[in-house]
Amino acid sequence: MKALVCILLLLETFVFVVQQQVDGGLNENEISQQISSEDGRQNPPQTDTLRAEASTDRQQYCHLCFPDIHAALRELTATVTEQKGNIRALETRLMDEMKKKNEEISNLTLGQEELRKENRDREIAFSAGLTQSSSEYIGPFTTHITLTYRNVFTNIGNAYNPITGVFTAPLKGAYMFRVSVFDLGGSTSTAYIVKNGELVVMANDVQAQDRLSSSNGVVLILEVGDVVYVRLWSNTRIYDNENNLNTFSGFLLFPLR
Repeated sequence: MKALVCILLLLETFVFVVQQQVDGGLNENEISQQISSEDGRQNPPQTDTLRAEASTDRQQYCHLCFPDIHAALRELTATVTEQKGNIRALETRLMDEMKKKNEEISNLTLGQEELRKENRDREIAFSAGLTQSSSEYIGPFTTHITLTYRNVFTNIGNAYNPITGVFTAPLKGAYMFRVSVFDLGGSTSTAYIVKNGELVVMANDVQAQDRLSSSNGVVLILEVGDVVYVRLWSNTRIYDNENNLNTFSGFLLFPLR
């Protein structure tokens, strides 16, 4: 582009010179001055122009390479702030989830403990014989007496008291009870299961000679605190020894609400 401008200027100068020569002419010095004047007017000092162009190019290059570093920093700061907010929200959500899980685990553990306790409460069973080792007759008595089965085989839940011979229901439910009686004969043996002072079922046998035995059982619905025990009928007797011929047993079938 610069070369074309120079050529045009030279052509313009040439035409001017020719015109002057046609009109009356110019001397050589005038022509030289004219050319110098035109060249100086149309072509300013190259050094300043090149410097200005170089500065402009550098600015344009900087703008191209670094469009707006402040804008970029602002955008980066906004991004970091946004990510921090996201991280805080994520941490909060994770903490809430962990708290919820811990509560669920705690509730599950508590539920398991309650279930184990409930199962332990449901573990109720006992069985006992009259004597521990000696052979002895019990009865006859002139009145009914409560039998104390002192030789305890099983007493899960400790609801049976071997000192009093009384079973006390620790929770409401359906219970199974059973009693057996034995004697060597020549008498009458009668024992019965009692619930809260009332006769429920009886085991009875009468033999003029030889041995006699009998047994009976019943399922009872008991409330908490109800009592069950065995009584020997008046004027009857039983015989027991180390073979545990007379027994009293009971256990919880299932609880009731």
